[in-house]
Amino acid sequence: MTTPAATPFPYAEFDGHPATEDDLRTAVFFNYGHFTALQVRDGRVRGLGLHLARLDAANRELFELPLDGGRVRGLIRHALESAGTADASVRVQAYLPPEAGRTSVMVTVRGPVRMTPEPRSLMSVPFARTAPHLKRPGEFGQTYYAHLARRSGFDDALLALPDGSVTEGAITNIGFWDGTSVIWPQAPALSGTTMALLEQELPGAGVPTLRRPVTLDGLGAFRSAFVTNSQGMAPVARIDTTAFTVDGELMRRLEAAYEAAPQDAV
Repeated sequence: MTTPAATPFPYAEFDGHPATEDDLRTAVFFNYGHFTALQVRDGRVRGLGLHLARLDAANRELFELPLDGGRVRGLIRHALESAGTADASVRVQAYLPPEAGRTSVMVTVRGPVRMTPEPRSLMSVPFARTAPHLKRPGEFGQTYYAHLARRSGFDDALLALPDGSVTEGAITNIGFWDGTSVIWPQAPALSGTTMALLEQELPGAGVPTLRRPVTLDGLGAFRSAFVTNSQGMAPVARIDTTAFTVDGELMRRLEAAYEAAPQDAV
């Protein structure tokens, strides 16, 4: 079989065909929808079932329509083949254009990305996303506060409720280490796939995980912290004025647990 020539990134398809101007107008002017972002390596994805389940659940909630996982896999596979790559950052975004009877799916293919391992500094901000369990495009508040944090000398924002409860990062989940267990904030937030895979794999590696409320004024109780998203994970050096130990051994254990999660062919 002839391998297609690589297509310049980014490459986008709508429902299996190269994106047209009309398709892109839909994405720009009708952004009520949802998406998932994933990393593909050699045509395989960790947590693929979690991504597909997220898309189907969100589609049912927003549009009262299922989104078949087999269809989505086929669209991802077709976009990768058309782009001439098996290693990529892929974004799957679902819309229901006006008067359409079926969900339209955009698949965007870019070069592969991995989160850099440098310790992060986070600025807490008073912001709660609407329907935080859904991964949605066009989140102005997250973007606004992330830019504000960077202008203030931090790497990113940490979202917190008015009562000081920690929820999530601007585009990450956050976990804490008390020396014994990994603690995830028990608060309204997106359950990211990397976070879910760590919750699945860490107990088998001898690292307990649990969810419990975490507050800004209680951050001093934790030794270390880290952030995760589809691009990987990185340690947190400080949140506001609270400093954390950058624990290399903890990060190695997290990475090993993540790498132990099975990969599925698209």
